[in-house]
Amino acid sequence: MTINKQIIALKEAIVSGERSLIFDEAMFLSRLSSFNDLLQLFACANAIRQLFRGNVVDLCAITNAKSGNCSQDCSFCAQSSRHNTHVNTHSLLSQEEMVARAKKAYAQGTKRFCIVTSGCSVEAEEFETICRAIKEIKEKFPLLKMDASLGKLSREQAQQLKEAGLDRYNHNIETDESFFKNICTTHSFSDRLRTLEFVKEAGIERCCGGIIGLGESDEERVRMAFRIKELDVDCVPVNFLNPIKGTPLENNHIPEPVTLLKLISVYRFILPDKQIRICGGRQANLRSMQSMIFYAGADAIIMGDYLTTKGSEPHVDLQMIEDAGLQVG
Repeated sequence: MTINKQIIALKEAIVSGERSLIFDEAMFLSRLSSFNDLLQLFACANAIRQLFRGNVVDLCAITNAKSGNCSQDCSFCAQSSRHNTHVNTHSLLSQEEMVARAKKAYAQGTKRFCIVTSGCSVEAEEFETICRAIKEIKEKFPLLKMDASLGKLSREQAQQLKEAGLDRYNHNIETDESFFKNICTTHSFSDRLRTLEFVKEAGIERCCGGIIGLGESDEERVRMAFRIKELDVDCVPVNFLNPIKGTPLENNHIPEPVTLLKLISVYRFILPDKQIRICGGRQANLRSMQSMIFYAGADAIIMGDYLTTKGSEPHVDLQMIEDAGLQVG
């Protein structure tokens, strides 16, 4: 059987519901290199996306509601107090400011807004302010989905967020468990899984993904996807490292755009029915090939700026989606 026919056969097994992709098959796809084989991979990933996710792109705008001064030592993060990055820092935004930013994002065309804070977790008073902001935003903009990424949660905090009206919680595993100790020593992989379990118990949707380009191997990138599959989360954010001067990873080499697109397709094969959102590093690493993310299998993006780096203007992303023949969800 030719390579092209092998790719098609794997796609057919997935779309028919016959079976899921296994690790060795995912590694086979991740090692494809010829132009024709990659085109076939993208076409099949696109077909899987269309079947399971439709031709709709989900947008999410995020706000850096508390910036910098983080006690954790994550090697990729510009907001860690252990790294000399000169990032802008500020305490938690007021409730009024968070509501105002949600209003602006909604007016720009997104139907999902995420409040993000730096640090391992938030203080009790900060948490109460965020809960009030979520409740007010949901009351004023009932069609706007509310997400949050506040670090580690207790079981009680997860329940409070649910009661405030939170729709989805983001807590990434960042990389495969075997590589995690290389990027963070101040908390464990199991700490992250515990928060995800509390969120699940509270009945909140879960958003969990990671970062490509931390120094992990091809096998570890694929294993991360299979671990996320086991967690059965709702949304999988895929970030590409945008090396920040002053962090331990400032000189990391990031794969070429076609390799990143290939990885998106492999993730679509592994996670056929999940929302796959391309997030940080999209502009810096994919450059002129950004619109190819949809044909490679992605169905969601972050719109606007990221936490400490610039993104695209909202109208630019909206035009990209329209030019791709897709619709905003």
